[in-house]
Amino acid sequence: MRNFIKEVVGEDYLAENPFINFSGLKGQTKVGREGLNYFSKRVTLIFSSGGGEFINFFLNKLFDFQHLLLGDLVLEPEYVEREYFTGKFGNSVKFLCLSPIVICNTDNVDKNKEFIHPTKDDFSDFLYESTMLRMERIGQFTPKQISSFFKFQMVPDKHYLEKINNHDKKFARIYTTINQGMIKEVRGYTLPFALYAAPEVQNFIYNCGLGELAENGFGMLDLADNKEVKREIIFEKSLKKMRINIQ
Repeated sequence: MRNFIKEVVGEDYLAENPFINFSGLKGQTKVGREGLNYFSKRVTLIFSSGGGEFINFFLNKLFDFQHLLLGDLVLEPEYVEREYFTGKFGNSVKFLCLSPIVICNTDNVDKNKEFIHPTKDDFSDFLYESTMLRMERIGQFTPKQISSFFKFQMVPDKHYLEKINNHDKKFARIYTTINQGMIKEVRGYTLPFALYAAPEVQNFIYNCGLGELAENGFGMLDLADNKEVKREIIFEKSLKKMRINIQ
């Protein structure tokens, strides 16, 4: 998907805006011999960013294309639906994973693929360090604010883990991605959890993803309780009269 986005906005612009997050294509699928086959007439790409400027640029460039190729799929942009949170984040938020969370992205192949159980403190520690570094890099927080975000604990849903274990299923798998032109294998975790952290941290990961390689589509989250999440179609190609603008 990152190559797809790079094709739309250009490599230089993408490199200058690393705080993006996106899902895989959502639709009716079936695994076949040649990979993932799509049977839906429509598919959905969920996209977020630390600011509206990049999303506006991406969407307006996207709708300049009549068709785009993604593997063997021929895609035609159709409409944009905006999703926004109308409430306020507290110190405790329950999240779901729309894409796997990666906690290790190093030059050590074995370390990247190592399994660390989400109930271990090391799991939260890796995510905390990653999140603070990314929040520093985005430039929206002062050093004093960053140092105040020391409360950070991820607590996985124990009932989900028990259910997965009882049915002999997996919530952690090895995924292959391309990072800085190199093929890399990393372990990703997909599970519901509660995060205990400052509201500013909750807002950051909701918009920019959690963990390593968020700019490659990992760590996209959704709210477990989305009663305060609103959706509205803000643009349709058939009715195109103005440029898309998301605040």
